[in-house]
Amino acid sequence: MRVLVIDDHAEVLDLVKRTLARDDHVVTVAASATAARERLAECEIDLIVLDLGLPDGSGQELCRELRREGNAAPILVLTARSAVSSRVECLDAGADDYLSKPFAVAELRARVRALGRRSATLRTFVYEQDDLVLDFSARRATVRGEEAPVTAREWSILELLIGRKGRVVSRRELLDAVWGQADEAASASLDVLIARIRRKLARDLIRTVRNEGYAFGP
Repeated sequence: MRVLVIDDHAEVLDLVKRTLARDDHVVTVAASATAARERLAECEIDLIVLDLGLPDGSGQELCRELRREGNAAPILVLTARSAVSSRVECLDAGADDYLSKPFAVAELRARVRALGRRSATLRTFVYEQDDLVLDFSARRATVRGEEAPVTAREWSILELLIGRKGRVVSRRELLDAVWGQADEAASASLDVLIARIRRKLARDLIRTVRNEGYAFGP
């Protein structure tokens, strides 16, 4: 994969670059939001590792900007900010995963591999059911030809479920992957978003498997 690492700390850039290069990824680095935009304009990037504290802006705002522009590359936030509120804000801004510093190199490699597998599955995937069309590469949903608003967190739920090809995903796994925690508040939010997805897109799009979790498709 072609990976762009965005961080203003030279030591972190060097560590992440060397770590991912060992897994045969082609790694490009940027020390600022401006440099990151330049790298993205120069070549196609398959995955982004993003720090939040950049010298010329917020990494979170850069993430939101990329999603507005239609950039669907998976984004792994790598930051010293470990608060739950920061995780929630980043996932809502369009990030796909969140890893706090200091981090274990093995976990970084594993998370990049997992995001790469999901990205490869969904890169050109378009799901159609009756009058519903889900374009996962562009993160665009239409119902009866009209665009339906789907939030970043709703897309994350859909992507995780569809990546399992109809197999059941437990509530715990969904909560850990999308919210980064499995407390009561996150569990209640999951119920709300599942109901919202069904209401906006299709009632049978997500199946509830009693006492197990959820599965994609009628």
